[in-house]
Amino acid sequence: MAKKKEHSEVLPKKEEIKEQIPKEPVKAYFSKERVLTESSDNARELYNQSRYGTLLEDGRVQLSLIEALYLIEKKRLVVHDSRDKVIDFDSFLKKARKTEANFWIRYSVYKDIRNRGYIIKTALKFGADFRIYDRGIKPGEDHAKWVVFPVHESSTLTWYEFAAKNRVAHSTKKRLLIGIVDTEMDVVYYEVKWLRP
Repeated sequence: MAKKKEHSEVLPKKEEIKEQIPKEPVKAYFSKERVLTESSDNARELYNQSRYGTLLEDGRVQLSLIEALYLIEKKRLVVHDSRDKVIDFDSFLKKARKTEANFWIRYSVYKDIRNRGYIIKTALKFGADFRIYDRGIKPGEDHAKWVVFPVHESSTLTWYEFAAKNRVAHSTKKRLLIGIVDTEMDVVYYEVKWLRP
């Protein structure tokens, strides 16, 4: 039997998240299914401080489309196309939605988790959408605490799909969160655990 918890108990909101915002947004380029930043101190700071993207050997940071959209929305990133034209939030969102299935649902969960002060990274190798690190923990310092599966409130899961998600979390020694996104793009989380009778 699965046990459900409301989001307020699982992922409490942080009163105020204080991140140092660089004076100038980081310049980046859109390249098919990823975004590459310039090689700069501000770009490396995005990675070092909050673990956005992957730091490359040449000093640039490779961002996922979801990370890039979030940073565009926060005015910490300016993305250019191959002709050096700036891609605004709406245009970037349109490109991302064509590239990734369920992009807006996944983005809604990503944004909500980041706004709560957690570091959230992809979890494809674990068979989940994202992994979430507890506050104050950065990837590499300790393991993620949760894996999360974003779903729209109107979508359905079979018991087999639900059990498979729970097995993924259990086998990776992480807690399972189901992030349910409603039509207003608000997110409610349910933490699911196996109980032994």
